[in-house]
Amino acid sequence: MTKLIKIILLFNFILFQILLAVEKDNSFTDSSFTFTVSCVGDIMLGTSFPQDYLPPNDGKDIFKNVTNFLESSDITIGNLEGCIADSGKSTKCDSSKNCYAFRMPVKYGDLLKRAGFDLMSIANNHVNDFGIYGRKSTIDVLDKLNIGWSGPPKTYAEVEISDINIAFIAFCPYDHSNDLRKIDQSKEIVQNLSKKFDVIIVSFHGGSEGKDAFRVPDTTEYYHEENRGNLRKFTHAVIDAGADLVFGHGPHVLRGMELYKNRLIAYSLGNFATYKRFVLDDNLGKSAILKVNLDKNGKFVSGKITSIMQNYPGIPVIDKSNYSIKLINKLSNIDFPDSGIKIDSIGMFYQ
Repeated sequence: MTKLIKIILLFNFILFQILLAVEKDNSFTDSSFTFTVSCVGDIMLGTSFPQDYLPPNDGKDIFKNVTNFLESSDITIGNLEGCIADSGKSTKCDSSKNCYAFRMPVKYGDLLKRAGFDLMSIANNHVNDFGIYGRKSTIDVLDKLNIGWSGPPKTYAEVEISDINIAFIAFCPYDHSNDLRKIDQSKEIVQNLSKKFDVIIVSFHGGSEGKDAFRVPDTTEYYHEENRGNLRKFTHAVIDAGADLVFGHGPHVLRGMELYKNRLIAYSLGNFATYKRFVLDDNLGKSAILKVNLDKNGKFVSGKITSIMQNYPGIPVIDKSNYSIKLINKLSNIDFPDSGIKIDSIGMFYQ
């Protein structure tokens, strides 16, 4: 074999290897590459305490109307409002009917998995309803189902989409979890994550509660004299520290959205699937699925809101009136008029 032929063959081999590498790493050579994240608010699938407030058919019908919307994203996230356990003593109240302590049966964890949930916030005021036992049982169930979680101090979950390393971390205004009231500490946690991950998603459970808690004040919020955090300050701080998508829940109603430094903040997504023990009158029963497209660096590209309402006693269904789309658009324009978010009639919005 002549020297020239050998050189040609070697060149072709090298070229072939380069083309393979480009194909394998196509997501990073394609500047248009995006991935999708779907976010929802509070989830409580029924409770066995203080008596049987459980749905029929072992809850298998709770997500049937919305599963297609949840499982269509690369990542789907919700807030688990309560613990998953088959026993345990409530640490917050006795067995009276007016006690709001939530304990979902262990087998209900499968409902979350089958609906398409990949990540769960367990940073909220109900995860501690059955103390250490309830928290440990919840974590064990989620681990067994391979559903990532975050809540206890400095905990986070990680996922990978097309070689993009993504961290998820959840906050709330309590010392048993990552505490959103501690702004400097929250910033430090996110800054440290940003050194190891390409994209950071932050969930928070905070703010006042109730049918009139739509607005996002530029101050600390309280509920029954309990400090529920300064959410504008917190969300801006974690984005300054490296967070890419921030979404909230806790007020039990929808709130507006804001674009801050090309990153999306959704201040509350409301009650998503809250069976039997939640008040669902008026706007308390309105919710949304927020689907967001992010680029490989976490920058907001586009979003889609799907309007949801809960049929009593707490089954999420698609709301064809698009009420939630209209409400979020209105609140966004009132609270964040300079943010630039304009949501169209079918829930689409862009940068």
